[in-house]
Amino acid sequence: MSTSKSTPSIATPAEGPGLTLYGGNGTGRRVTVRDLARAKKAGESWPMLTAYDAMIASVFDEAGIPVLLVGDSAGNNHLGYDSTVPVTMDQLVMLTSAVVRGTQRALIVSDMPFGSYQESPEQALRNAARFLKEAGAGAVKLEGGKRSAAQVETLVAAGIPVMAHLGLTPQSVHAFGGYRVQGRDDESAEQLITDAKTMQSAGAFAVVLECVPEELAARVTELLDIPTIGIGAGARCDAQVLVWTDMAGMTTGHTPKFVKQYVDLRAALGNAAKEFAADVVGGAYPAPEHAFH
Repeated sequence: MSTSKSTPSIATPAEGPGLTLYGGNGTGRRVTVRDLARAKKAGESWPMLTAYDAMIASVFDEAGIPVLLVGDSAGNNHLGYDSTVPVTMDQLVMLTSAVVRGTQRALIVSDMPFGSYQESPEQALRNAARFLKEAGAGAVKLEGGKRSAAQVETLVAAGIPVMAHLGLTPQSVHAFGGYRVQGRDDESAEQLITDAKTMQSAGAFAVVLECVPEELAARVTELLDIPTIGIGAGARCDAQVLVWTDMAGMTTGHTPKFVKQYVDLRAALGNAAKEFAADVVGGAYPAPEHAFH
């Protein structure tokens, strides 16, 4: 598979040529899973970021990011937990609602949190429906391969688009014994390929590949007809996703090897807060122009 990617530009029968998956106004409607499928066929890359509130989501939407994930990564990047495991349905429904209200074009994908779908397909349907009915999401994401196939089939049959998640699945971090690269030996690599094919057969519209060797991710990408979305999976996936707080330099401490920081937003906000405090203490703020008379 070629590693070169052209500038994303896909056409829809309703609108004709010129709908740009990344960055353009396109049709004035939200991006759909059909748009992502067309981009896959055209060999065109697209970006995805997480978002947890209306204001940040509006920034990314205006920047042209076509897919926003309301991830359970909100747990350790927004809600102050040590992992994604404690995040609840109610919390993610609330956050998804905010992200939907802050956007006009992006496809909004909601994460199914730990314990919300593993019990049965019926449990998965009941909870996934909340994201569409109460929050306005366009799709959901869940972790697991063969073990989640029945859930995916049930959701897709009910009309709910599903994004699958394989490789390092954070909800199973305790079973993995930590955050480790997955699929490095032949047996686990073949299992991941089998799981990816199973998710496609079950009806998933895309597969996230997290922390897997680049060569394995490239092989999966070539084998599947649906898009692969890499995070720590090399350059040969169909799309790439990052947690926005990692991308923007808000995360403290260690960040994974695959993260690229595009701005030091934490330092910028800290400096702004210090300047504000100094103005207040020194009497420079509020100035006369900031007062009402």
